[in-house]
Amino acid sequence: MNELASLSATSNAHPISRIIPQPSLSKRAKAAIVVRLLINEGADIPLEELPAELQAQLTHQMGAMRVVDRVTLASVVDEFTEALDSIGLSFPGGIAGALDALDGRISRETAARLRKEAGVRAAGDPWKRLRALSEQELHDIIASESTEVAAVLLSKLDIPVAAGLLGRLSGPEARRITYAVSLTSDVTPDAVDRIGLSLAAQLDEQKVPAFDTGAAERLGAILNSSSTPTRDDVLTGLEETDQVLADAVRKTIFTFGNIAARIAPRDIPRVLREVDGDALITAMAASEAIGFGASRDFIFENMSGRMADQLREDIAEAGKIKMSDGDEAMSAIVAVIRDMENRGDLVLVQPEEEEED
Repeated sequence: MNELASLSATSNAHPISRIIPQPSLSKRAKAAIVVRLLINEGADIPLEELPAELQAQLTHQMGAMRVVDRVTLASVVDEFTEALDSIGLSFPGGIAGALDALDGRISRETAARLRKEAGVRAAGDPWKRLRALSEQELHDIIASESTEVAAVLLSKLDIPVAAGLLGRLSGPEARRITYAVSLTSDVTPDAVDRIGLSLAAQLDEQKVPAFDTGAAERLGAILNSSSTPTRDDVLTGLEETDQVLADAVRKTIFTFGNIAARIAPRDIPRVLREVDGDALITAMAASEAIGFGASRDFIFENMSGRMADQLREDIAEAGKIKMSDGDEAMSAIVAVIRDMENRGDLVLVQPEEEEED
């Protein structure tokens, strides 16, 4: 780049002696001159990211040229630097580049549709997209492809990723693929390119889910915020129609009644420090009538004796609690627990899987 700058500076210092390139010097020839100069300077130019047709045109142009005098070279460099200085903003080339730039900022559905409509490669390298996949996604591809394709894929990945992926395969499968890697010496670049395009095209054929979580998780979140009668009624109906789904939903639900089973005894004092005092009194007073007496007793057992005595007195003074008020107070306590979990201040005990007969 030093030669580029010095040539530009020389032409600016002697404007009278500057010789404009002949009209016959096309834009393609000027581009070839700049590329050749940058290569001589050791610059790393990602020409492989250009469309194949432009790469071919550049190659033919450079092959047709011979010698360029220094005055013409300086003029081309000066024109090139002036063009660079005038650029205020650049955009990625084609739909593929735009999709890469907008990754994570537009919906996955829109991105998938645009990529499919434009074709996998409007520009760029399909292997770049494949290398960005997670190890699990790559493992899924290998599991569904032939040994030969898996060998090419493994060869195109970064070594640490390939090594980790190989470690996830079974012994016989790993041996078959590693042997196939030894046979890839004669595979042509065009064949590797077609394999990359085919694998990338399969990614676009995959359905993009509309929701980030499963049905059980979504239903559980809704029922968590529902009243106890509504929640019990919905679960009863769900058990009649789909017992498997009902069981999955129950595992995602956390209510006041789950406190005894899902919160460690040592965490009860920490939870109570964040719970509103009035909500605690109301919830504890209504818990037995609603059917959550076990959670009430569990809380009493894991708080200080003095605090437990005071809470019992407050409950006695509160008298009979309306079901709706008790349910609202319990929901407020559950919301505090969920918030603590989301912040990482509390880890809920996972329900044990029922043993099959």
